Amino acid sequence: MTYIFQILPALLSGVKMTLGIFAITLVGAIPLGLILSVGLIPKPKSILGKAGKGLLEGYVWVFRGTPLLLQLMFIFYGLPIIGIVFDRFSAALVAFILNYAAYFAEIFRGGFGAVDEGQFEASTVLNMTRWQALRYVVIPQVVKIVLPSIGNEVINLVKDSSLVYVIGLGDLLRAGNIASARDVTLLPLVLVGVIYLLLTLILTFLQKRIEAAFSYYR
Repeated sequence: MTYIFQILPALLSGVKMTLGIFAITLVGAIPLGLILSVGLIPKPKSILGKAGKGLLEGYVWVFRGTPLLLQLMFIFYGLPIIGIVFDRFSAALVAFILNYAAYFAEIFRGGFGAVDEGQFEASTVLNMTRWQALRYVVIPQVVKIVLPSIGNEVINLVKDSSLVYVIGLGDLLRAGNIASARDVTLLPLVLVGVIYLLLTLILTFLQKRIEAAFSYYR
């Protein structure tokens, strides 16, 4: 226990970094994914032209089809070659937000596809604009449909945040690795695993509460 209390401050500092990346990524990626998904809605629902929809599909294809670790390394190490430079934390946020926004866009697109076209037609009869129909009629139903998938991605995000070690950020896993290598013991990594399990337990609990709050759409 004495040793645990000695390394706990370093691990908690890593947790702070992990939670910072997690929270900012969610704040940026979920709204961005929702906006992008509107442009991915198949015809006749799509509000973008063919070229705009093609660009969005290309973006989603690239970021879903390549590893997040590779994207992280490219943004931090590759973009400076063409004069675009990010500090470590900013590079991590850009990579995570763009990656998860692509996944969220596909999830929301599937949710829009599950809403009957008659919802749009009924909104038109009520003299709603396209954006009003999306905001007040369609999106609340879409959110209910996609909540389980969004929750799974949120839990994955907590674990994926450990990838930032590759650009030298001091997250939870890096703190555990340093303590383990320095003291030649696996106990720090065991504690890291316990902390990740606690974080996912909390997120799973919150996910179930949010799903229950949206149960009135059944």
